[in-house]
Amino acid sequence: MHPIRRLSTRALRRVVAAFVLVAFAAAVHADATREPPVPLLWKVSDDDNAVYLLGSFHLLKPDDYPLSRDIDTALADADVVMFEIPPEELGSPALGMRMAQAAMRSDGTLLDSDLPEETRAALARWMEGNATHLQALQLTPQAMQMFEPWFAGLMVAVVEMGKAGLDPALGLDMHLARRATQAGKSMGGLETGTEQIAFLDGMALEEQVQFLQEALAGAELGSEEIEKLHAAWRNGDVDTLWASMAVEMRERFPGLYRRINVARNDAWVERLDARLRSPGTEDTLVVVGALHLLGEDGVVEKLRARGYEVERICSACATR
Repeated sequence: MHPIRRLSTRALRRVVAAFVLVAFAAAVHADATREPPVPLLWKVSDDDNAVYLLGSFHLLKPDDYPLSRDIDTALADADVVMFEIPPEELGSPALGMRMAQAAMRSDGTLLDSDLPEETRAALARWMEGNATHLQALQLTPQAMQMFEPWFAGLMVAVVEMGKAGLDPALGLDMHLARRATQAGKSMGGLETGTEQIAFLDGMALEEQVQFLQEALAGAELGSEEIEKLHAAWRNGDVDTLWASMAVEMRERFPGLYRRINVARNDAWVERLDARLRSPGTEDTLVVVGALHLLGEDGVVEKLRARGYEVERICSACATR
């Protein structure tokens, strides 16, 4: 058997650990002495029902809790809570295994064979500088070579966010999924885990390499950039988040930006428009990554353009 294939079989289950979010068993230790984050929360309404749109940060810190009362109110008002993918899939080891399997190289070549020389060197430097963190995930540079560039980019991002103290077990999505479960609310996803994997694995090679390059560029800036984004999310700072998360990517890598952001937003808008147009008074809380709600390409403005009433829900904003 090819040595890379032997390594892949042995390492696959270990790599999955980086993606299995065990948040359903995690407890949030709230810091009641700190002001709650300012929510990125909008209410989109028609004549008989509403959709609340909440911008999430998928990994958070313990002192990001408790949440704003605005979020508590929206959750209480909602009959249905929707996430990017259904919570039962996000918390499932099977999803991580499927993701890793989809990303595995099947032709005996190495990751480096897809990368420009500068990117290969940058990845090698990053792996050398983060050997301890990779070891904690039971990953080695040899194991990384088994995967497609998009998966390597995802691993870089996960490690860097972990170094900044952000924990997927404390992410807003998982926290609200637990609360919705406790409240007996219906839950669902805007896309399935299979669709999300297909979206990642279906990237053209050029887009995958760009995805990895973006992750490595962020890593070179260190935790300062991640802290800046986290602080902007905590402060409900739409302008900083838009400028930091979207504008540069849209300019440098327009194809990647369209795939990651615009195409998915457009698909979600169709689903949310259908919910708003459906008869009845059932309200919905939708929790997605903050980028998807911001700017002219975001879900908020796309629904506004369809004639719905849109208002930002932000009690804390009035005091700033």
